[in-house]
Amino acid sequence: MAPLAPALASIGAGTLEVMGARSSLLSSFQSLRKPYGPFPLICANRHLETIFAAFFRSLPHIVYRRECLRTSDGGSIALDWPAGDRDKLPLDAPLLILLPGLTGGSEDTYVRHMLLRARKKGWRVVVFNSRGCADSPVTSPKFYSASFTEDLRQVVEHVGTCYPKSNIYAVGWSLGANILVRYLGQEAHYCPLSGAVSLCNPFNLVMADEDFHKGFNVIYDKALAKALCKILKKHALLFEEIGGEYTIPLAAKAKSVREFDEGLTRVSFGYKSVDDYYFDASSSRSIAHVHTSLLCIQAANDPIAPSKGIPRQEIEENPNCLLIVTPKGGHLGWVAGDEAPFGAPWTDPVVMEFLEHLQKSKSEGSIHSGMDEVQDTEALHSVGV
Repeated sequence: MAPLAPALASIGAGTLEVMGARSSLLSSFQSLRKPYGPFPLICANRHLETIFAAFFRSLPHIVYRRECLRTSDGGSIALDWPAGDRDKLPLDAPLLILLPGLTGGSEDTYVRHMLLRARKKGWRVVVFNSRGCADSPVTSPKFYSASFTEDLRQVVEHVGTCYPKSNIYAVGWSLGANILVRYLGQEAHYCPLSGAVSLCNPFNLVMADEDFHKGFNVIYDKALAKALCKILKKHALLFEEIGGEYTIPLAAKAKSVREFDEGLTRVSFGYKSVDDYYFDASSSRSIAHVHTSLLCIQAANDPIAPSKGIPRQEIEENPNCLLIVTPKGGHLGWVAGDEAPFGAPWTDPVVMEFLEHLQKSKSEGSIHSGMDEVQDTEALHSVGV
């Protein structure tokens, strides 16, 4: 099959790569009418942008109310809700689940900025902290993984039970995005979510792992491994005298994410090798099965989620999916737009506009199952942003 040519939208100083049957709807987005302008100097280097965003982006003040759920395997999930929203918002307010990246949680800047924006629009928001993240409890000898979707499934079911009149959406970053897309593919036609957004998704974990051991990327690898080891050491007693193929000393002293996955993750989730785990957990394999409206936003220079791993052809062939690739952005960076350099990422207004477009369509009853009812005329239009 001949490779698919991406649609390129010239937007002032930057060019966005856009794919998807309904890519023409972007031309109506107010958030995309200004040029994609990376902030000078900071965005000159993908690593500088990634690090700047991680350490210098502002941290909005949010007071949370924590709710802990017990899972069927004895594990625990921590849900952080903004305090006071339970009674302030109508029972049918749209509900947004946020899935942070590896070792991330409700305290992260990118999570809080997205939460704050959604709240200002009248949305109910909850942060799904994976096991051990954001000081959530670990109550079983199993953490979480790129392949494990059961915790998200339980969270979606729980919030749906709490707010049965609400349309439910989800936004995931990095590993959280990978988990979210896998979940969408597994649920397929029966997914209870009304829409989703995937940001800086590694998609192909085999490719991402290969790049993780090259050049400056080793710094990220060591930092993430250190964060994982910190979580493990806090709950070391759960792994005392555990049998099987576990290599807990290797995981506890891991210098790379791969070493941690070899010692603990791949055994916990039943894989014969780390490579088998990375292959099976890659969300690129799930895109073809997604029947929920899904927007994917990637950065072409992302050092952790490489552009070569983006499943462009699968996204192009799935009428429910839409892809935007920015020329710069780093990983979890996107230091561009009106709020740069210290404010919200460039992606936040785009994400919110996409979600509100879906919610409005749901409310008006014009869309019944996401993007699968695509008008032929829309599919033929080029992106005119």
